[in-house]
Amino acid sequence: MTMLSRAVIADGKGSFIIDETSIEDPGADEVLIKMKAAGLCHTDYDSLNWGKPLVMGHEGAGIVVKTGENVKAVVPGDSVVLNWATPCGHCFQCLEGNESICENNSPVVAGNNGYTSGHAHLEGTQWNGKPIERSFNLGTLSEYVLVKSSAVVKNTSDKISFEAAAIISCGVMTGYGSVVNAAKVKAGSSVVVLGCGGVGVNVIQAAKISGASSIIAIDLHSQRLEMAKQFGATHIIKADKDDTGLLKSALEVKVITNGRGADYAFECTAIPELGAAPLAMVRNAGMAVQVSGIEQEITIDMRLFEWDKIYINPLYGQCRPQIDFPEIISLYDDGLMMLEEMITRKYRLHDLSQAFDDMLNGRNAKGVIIFD
Repeated sequence: MTMLSRAVIADGKGSFIIDETSIEDPGADEVLIKMKAAGLCHTDYDSLNWGKPLVMGHEGAGIVVKTGENVKAVVPGDSVVLNWATPCGHCFQCLEGNESICENNSPVVAGNNGYTSGHAHLEGTQWNGKPIERSFNLGTLSEYVLVKSSAVVKNTSDKISFEAAAIISCGVMTGYGSVVNAAKVKAGSSVVVLGCGGVGVNVIQAAKISGASSIIAIDLHSQRLEMAKQFGATHIIKADKDDTGLLKSALEVKVITNGRGADYAFECTAIPELGAAPLAMVRNAGMAVQVSGIEQEITIDMRLFEWDKIYINPLYGQCRPQIDFPEIISLYDDGLMMLEEMITRKYRLHDLSQAFDDMLNGRNAKGVIIFD
């Protein structure tokens, strides 16, 4: 049975409309979700200019409405969190444990088929009588979404709100996983975090959970630095916008770390010019982590690698959704992970323009769309 759903449709040229889509019953390995909350990030804004119409949104949480005949992990009525990096489970990378860079389904790994890779039932969501793509195979800015079962993680917590669960889908997972899965931060270590937005504060609280003894937050904005302290930063450095490569801030880091440099540094700014900045912050044989997904060409002074420094660029915090999402929710339930505190403001679907404006002007740590 076909149902109608209000959704945000990007035109691919910088604008969007709210219109009705039609959604079919789930295929054998699909799940129909009634959305309850959808997080917003800069990627959603960027999707306005991806050159084609699509249903926007890639963070979200909701309730299962219907499942396909082969779906066993969830049933109608279950609360779920959606995951945009859906592993196939049988390609080379999945068998190596690298589910976030699945060779068949990842919507961002080179060689895959754009933003619909891995989804055979593309006709399941239509707009104006034609199939329409969904951002990152999800399209969470919609009252209902039809997704593959591998995009769904069951939420068994009776404490976490849908709004808090929704933001796990991208920014929380990226920050947390970069610390726990990728860098494997050790207890007693020193950590620098460049950029204290939604991803950066999750790096901070994951470093705290991992037992880091010093967590140094660096940002241009005093308000974000105050938030960083709330999430676990032990030191703050207010950056100077004229400090090329944050080299002056790096000197302050060395003072805090006994002249040596930090054990780990995480770049969370998404500013290409700062792609090499974490290398300046770490000691010899330290680890620099480029968290924010900079893809532009940049120039790096190779002396920043001296000596024995490691530079890694993990995708999505090396997410293993069926392992990491429940772990994050458990940490939240135990009072060790703050999620509600990240949500600055909640909006309705028709308030999306205001939500983007608040995000782009730094008014929010995290904005969330809620559904009736």
